[in-house]
Amino acid sequence: MRTALEGERLGEDSGQLDVRERILETASELFYRRGVRAVGVDVVVEAAGVAKTSLYRHFRTKDDLIAAFLQREDKDFWACWERVAERYEHDAKAELEAHLTWIAERVGRPNYRGCPQLNVAAEFPDEDHPARVVARSHKEELRRRLQGIAERLQVGRPSDLALQLSVVINGAFVSSQVLAAGNAKLILFQMARALVAAAESGPAEPS
Repeated sequence: MRTALEGERLGEDSGQLDVRERILETASELFYRRGVRAVGVDVVVEAAGVAKTSLYRHFRTKDDLIAAFLQREDKDFWACWERVAERYEHDAKAELEAHLTWIAERVGRPNYRGCPQLNVAAEFPDEDHPARVVARSHKEELRRRLQGIAERLQVGRPSDLALQLSVVINGAFVSSQVLAAGNAKLILFQMARALVAAAESGPAEPS
């Protein structure tokens, strides 16, 4: 999650950004730090230094702005994933552990407030809410990519391993506030290695 420095006025020094990006940057910071429901449109426009009409010109509703926030976070997360994946395309086990390393580093940041997708999904129980649709798609993509790694590991039940690994990773995201510094990486590695070892010795997936 990209965040402004603590105490920095949101929207400051953003003259080079177009209005849409300034609004989205500001809303993303506020939504992440305070929660989506706690931040109204009036708060966003004041912090971004724009007129309310400008916000609605770019985002038809607050729900559209929330969805854009999550899409922005989604893009940032997968850009990190791709940079790692490119380095380990011929070593699935090393790729998995490299992903767990940067995810653990993200979870350990002082300003980390949990996974944006999970946070928003918890605030909006309606399955059809635009933000929840984006969040669900993100988690489905995580599982799909983990299954690709599991298949390259040639374990018996790659779909099971992918689901198990996704639960472990999401568990680290939601447990960030209670984990001691450095614990996330240790726990992620221990659990992932145990799951991979069990999958490697387990029965094959039925055809």
